[in-house]
Amino acid sequence: MEENILTTVGDLAQSLDTVWVLLGAMLVFWMQPGFALVESGFTRSKNSANILMKNFVDFSIGSLLYWIIGFGIMFGAGNGFFGEIDLFGVAGWEGDIPTSAFLVFQTMFAATAATIVSGAMAERTKFHVYACYSIIICIFIYPISGHWGWSSTGWLAGLGFHDFAGSTLVHAVGGFLACAGAWILGPRTGKYTKEGKVKAIPGHNLTIAALGVFILWLGWFGFNPGSTLAASGEAKTAISGIFLTTNLSAAAGAVAAIITSYFLYKKPSLSLMLNGVLAGLVGITAGCDIVSPSGAAVIGLLSGAVMVLSVSLFDRIFKIDDPVGAISVHGVCGILGTLLVGLFATDGGLFYGGGFSMLGIQALGTFTVSVWALVTGFILFKVLDLTLGLRVSKRVEEEGLDIYEHGETTYN
Repeated sequence: MEENILTTVGDLAQSLDTVWVLLGAMLVFWMQPGFALVESGFTRSKNSANILMKNFVDFSIGSLLYWIIGFGIMFGAGNGFFGEIDLFGVAGWEGDIPTSAFLVFQTMFAATAATIVSGAMAERTKFHVYACYSIIICIFIYPISGHWGWSSTGWLAGLGFHDFAGSTLVHAVGGFLACAGAWILGPRTGKYTKEGKVKAIPGHNLTIAALGVFILWLGWFGFNPGSTLAASGEAKTAISGIFLTTNLSAAAGAVAAIITSYFLYKKPSLSLMLNGVLAGLVGITAGCDIVSPSGAAVIGLLSGAVMVLSVSLFDRIFKIDDPVGAISVHGVCGILGTLLVGLFATDGGLFYGGGFSMLGIQALGTFTVSVWALVTGFILFKVLDLTLGLRVSKRVEEEGLDIYEHGETTYN
């Protein structure tokens, strides 16, 4: 009788954990329309259909290819650098929840990494070429670096690298791939004068961009708390804490962006504030499970402020045209947030008496993964540019990708 009761309780706990992970997957999926609205709102109306279609293609291609090969490379036993290729299989992954639930949850993350790239390369990239590089990201670039940090056999995981939900392994990978792509692609026509001065190209609808950020904020409550992969027993405390740290960092990022933009430009910028929310969310994703609420607020403040400065740096100094600020939000703040774990982790962080060991491991991980993304991204986009051509013609760019690439417009 007692054994039957224990079995029933165990089954209920596993069922609860499984439902929680699948609910988290639904929330992360909900981030896809968030990204689509942010990217569309920050760009011009003549390219909206192209942008919306790219976000659907990201998720559709990513779901199929990550299932076919990406998951095995990322979570298969393999070795410290490369997982096991197990076509249509699960490469021996084992956990307390069904493998299919974990596969679905991780598929959402793979799609997120791919969709980050589209924002930085918006308004001048050929659609079919975009589909090509999304394939390579989902089956090769993202799974390999993900294996390093999240697989039980990964070399970074073995060192103790901590990136709970992917500040570096998801967001920085997407951000630095975006940087390589935007760099090779070149700026949009009219972005810079002959003298090299910046000419702002306003987005067509900040209202839908704001809605997109609210959707992303909500989705992040699946992204971070869902990464516990459990809701029963002790996990209920962890989930509650992660909800709190995630929200505090997002709010602090918004406040920091408002203050920083006011200081630099004498007016509080809505677009920078929206990216400030996202910067805070990206920044806290690595350490949301092991930092205190006050530490989360500081991470959000730093991420929001650094994001504003980074956007200006890439725009004015490096002359890399990023219409949505993806490089700064995901790349720069992803790296920053992961490094700050080495300072603010309540167990092992420098500010909590843990010394420099954890900070050093975090620095090694962020450096290695960002270089991997930047170098592989540069090779990928350069090859595509030389073979298929990345950029649409000047006429297509000026008149809009919607009509020429898709034969339809979003607004009629």
